[in-house]
Amino acid sequence: MSYSGDDGRVTALALAARGGDRAAVEAFIGATQHGVVRFVGHLTGAADADDVAQETFLRVMRALPSFEGRSSARTWLLSIARRTAIDFLRSQARRPRAASLEDWSAAVDSSRYPAAARFDEHLVINQLIARLDADRREAFVATQVLRLSYAEAAEVIGCPIGTIRSRVARARDDLHAAWAADEQPTQRRHLRAV
Repeated sequence: MSYSGDDGRVTALALAARGGDRAAVEAFIGATQHGVVRFVGHLTGAADADDVAQETFLRVMRALPSFEGRSSARTWLLSIARRTAIDFLRSQARRPRAASLEDWSAAVDSSRYPAAARFDEHLVINQLIARLDADRREAFVATQVLRLSYAEAAEVIGCPIGTIRSRVARARDDLHAAWAADEQPTQRRHLRAV
């Protein structure tokens, strides 16, 4: 999903898709798929992002005939993605999951081979975002990762703009504190090695 003001184009595609234009359906999905996967990935975890995004688009296709364009298609779509992610998390909470031994072994093996520092930093940031309180994470991802305006995020999440602003500010504070806490042991290790 592009963040550079093509909401009008995406909304026009959704309206054309609503009318049965197959090319518009494909273009609408193509224009929004990446953003939906990123959004739900931050809400549910990267491992489940593709499945939750697929379920989101199934729901979107069923709801598309009722889309009237009162809000941008992007905010409408992300509202559906949010509800889909919440439903997924609720269903996961009801049934316990255990990682297979193969998954655990692969994770350990992959951690033995460090990647570039930038990639590691990206992983750390994603882990810190994943540790945020769910409400704060949702607001932070919507505004800072997906670049929705505070008004759009408020519409997607279904709360007042002031609440979004507050959650984002608190999420930033939490991230700064977590980053500082994670950096201190590393700095101490480096000091001991010197």
